[in-house]
Amino acid sequence: MKIAVLDDYLQAAQNGIDWAALGNDAALTVFTELLPAGLEERAAALAGFEVIVAMRERTPFPAELIRLLPELRLLVTTGMRNLSIDMAACTAQGIVVCGAPGSLQAANATAELAWAHILGLFKNTVAEDQAMRAGLWQTRMPAILAGKTLGVVGLGKLGQAVATVGKAFGMAVLAYSPNLTDERAARAGVTRVDKHDLFRQADVISLHLILSDSTRGLVDAQLLQAMKPGAFLVNTSRAGLVDAGALYRMLKDKRIAGAGLDVYPEEPLAADDPIRRLDNVLLTPHLGYVNRENFEAFYQSAVKAIAAWAGGQAVHVLS
Repeated sequence: MKIAVLDDYLQAAQNGIDWAALGNDAALTVFTELLPAGLEERAAALAGFEVIVAMRERTPFPAELIRLLPELRLLVTTGMRNLSIDMAACTAQGIVVCGAPGSLQAANATAELAWAHILGLFKNTVAEDQAMRAGLWQTRMPAILAGKTLGVVGLGKLGQAVATVGKAFGMAVLAYSPNLTDERAARAGVTRVDKHDLFRQADVISLHLILSDSTRGLVDAQLLQAMKPGAFLVNTSRAGLVDAGALYRMLKDKRIAGAGLDVYPEEPLAADDPIRRLDNVLLTPHLGYVNRENFEAFYQSAVKAIAAWAGGQAVHVLS
């Protein structure tokens, strides 16, 4: 059984993970670099593998790629949702797709990162760190959080975690979700508003929606233009929620104070992407789910999923 583990950028896949439990007939290949971009080249790199373990949505599996992998029988994705896999194409080709759950301990890791971005933006931590290393002292005026308004778009588990911290800092918290009710907002201790009011009133907006057909492009040019000139936008969710071109223009023209971004339309973000050159953005390389506890759970779950499938009893089947 030839197994490929993809996109192990931090070389965590073999750190304490018992792949040997799959038996002597299991041959493991770990890819620590991004696969080639071209479809034919990518298919060639994956040729011959019966099992592939994908790290979240780092490598997409469209129908065109799946058709070029006739020996693939099991596709395991870390996490329990992966919009970059064409499930219908997998089913048509007889490929089982299974999820590999992460760590419950790390469930709020993305909310923690959102707050790292919010605090970094309000306190100018990146700019002041760079200034200190250049021999300077106090170059920008930090802002306080108390008394400001936090807008949370998506009041699920992560959105509620972000809102709780905002209230602890003495912020007023507004929330919007497509199906949010006043009662559910009240239980979370926040105020439900429509999306236009949220973008007009908030001093910082944090996005926590699942990307779907109904939420793709939800943060469009009109909503961005409604933001206060001194407001920040933080996106640790999915890049597709936001009109990337409109956001870049708003940031470049200093129409809003800045943004904290962990997700991008194309990942990894190109080295020459113009957003890297803006001085009013805080950028991180999609770290929301990246932590030791989560990765250990992902890969341990992947081993269990492969073993169960090989034994004829697939678990966490997604397709």
